[in-house]
Amino acid sequence: MSEIEAIYAVWLREAKIYAREKERIISSIASPLLWLFGLGAGIGSTVDVIQGYPYQVFIYPGIIVMSVLFTSLFYGIYIIWDRKLDFLKEVLVAPVSRASVFAGKMLGGATDAMIQVVFLLIIGLFINVPLTPLIIIESFLTLLLIAIAMVSIGLVIGANLNNPEGFSLVINFVMWPMFFFSGALFPVNNLPRWLYAITYINPLTYGVDAVRGIILGIFKFSLLYDLSIMLLFAMITMAAGVWSFRRM
Repeated sequence: MSEIEAIYAVWLREAKIYAREKERIISSIASPLLWLFGLGAGIGSTVDVIQGYPYQVFIYPGIIVMSVLFTSLFYGIYIIWDRKLDFLKEVLVAPVSRASVFAGKMLGGATDAMIQVVFLLIIGLFINVPLTPLIIIESFLTLLLIAIAMVSIGLVIGANLNNPEGFSLVINFVMWPMFFFSGALFPVNNLPRWLYAITYINPLTYGVDAVRGIILGIFKFSLLYDLSIMLLFAMITMAAGVWSFRRM
């Protein structure tokens, strides 16, 4: 089996599992909609506009990034279940490199996240988000980069833990600070110095800034700077993922 065939085989398995778990698909879509319409409409009723946009529209890019973050990070728990079911052992003894196994898993998780993104982009057309075909394509590619980085983090954590309970504790410690300090729900221009410092070192901040800039034209940094940071972060997390799989 070639390395490309191995990557495809692992990816296809992950895609089929996701397609069969209807509850997982529904829950992954329902959660961001609750944030968008519950929080967006609730706070939006007390806030006129933020940087020229209604609050619900302003947080829309951040909610899409949030959905990618949550889905991608929690994907790492399937490594633990595969280990418990001895499926992972069978895959790792196959005559292919661990890097190919990781790549197939990573692409499978990214595919799951991007299915969610497609649905949320369609929703955006109905809430007056200024989406054009070019904006949709650019947003999709940027969110794919974010998904690759976040799935890699989830796989690194899953590869180094042995039980789902420990995974949930660690992933919540990683996920919620990344989300809340990314500027997904508020502008980062006039934050207190200590909070601005946290958002500045949070890699997800640059993902949110890139997606919000593409969709709404609101940049804290530049698109090139945001994408450079996210690309570097994705390369680091993928390298960590390959290293973690080689140690299993």
